[in-house]
Amino acid sequence: MPAVLYEKKGHAAYVTINRPEAMNALNQDVQNTLRKIWEEIETDDDVFLAILTGSGQKAFSAGADLKEGESGHRKEDFLYMRGFLPKGPAAREVSKPIIAAIQGYCLAGGLELALACDIRIAADTAVFGCPEPRWSLLHGYGALVMPWTVHLSNVMDLLLTGRRIDAQEALRVGLVSRVVPVAKLMPTVDEIVSQILQAAPLAIKATKELARMRERDGIEPALRAYYSYRALLHHSQDYKEGSTAFKEKRTPAFKSR
Repeated sequence: MPAVLYEKKGHAAYVTINRPEAMNALNQDVQNTLRKIWEEIETDDDVFLAILTGSGQKAFSAGADLKEGESGHRKEDFLYMRGFLPKGPAAREVSKPIIAAIQGYCLAGGLELALACDIRIAADTAVFGCPEPRWSLLHGYGALVMPWTVHLSNVMDLLLTGRRIDAQEALRVGLVSRVVPVAKLMPTVDEIVSQILQAAPLAIKATKELARMRERDGIEPALRAYYSYRALLHHSQDYKEGSTAFKEKRTPAFKSR
């Protein structure tokens, strides 16, 4: 089965992360496939918007597949940090609206992927969290863009504690725009799709650009700072301890070195 499913229904593109056996974790295959799909959506004049979800009921996505390891990405990250390699177009760079339909776990890189979408609709089963610091990792993109959506105090609560919150708390802090029973998740998303498709596509694209302009203007320098911090972290003893502890399913013993 493909790692990501892609289906067009009229002017809407439905994108489904298809690794339910791994909580839809974002391995390299998923990430490469998603990038190609975002490129196709961006250039396909017959697609006016996209819907992103995860296969099965357990997870939208539990984040990066840490079992696969991150060492293969370090060269790419370094080149991007130095300005030699573009990182995209990713979901955040698509000019057309993207709706995230979230049920189950939406954690770490999965939450960052949801944050790159324009509208987030959550089932009442959804669970959100940023557990990366518990393993000496960074919730980098999320830390950069979440303050545009969520009050900074709530952002810090999520980022620094690594705790998980349910859909109702996510709605309270502004992380999602609606919470619905799980059986009504896709019908609600389809209703929003229908409403957006009643508007002129060019007007929708221009509106999205205006709404995200301030964020876009500041994101590239901030992303380069994130990759700089991540490169430093990768050379720390705590990073090695966090990676080992995750694989051994134990609590890390960090030493701030």
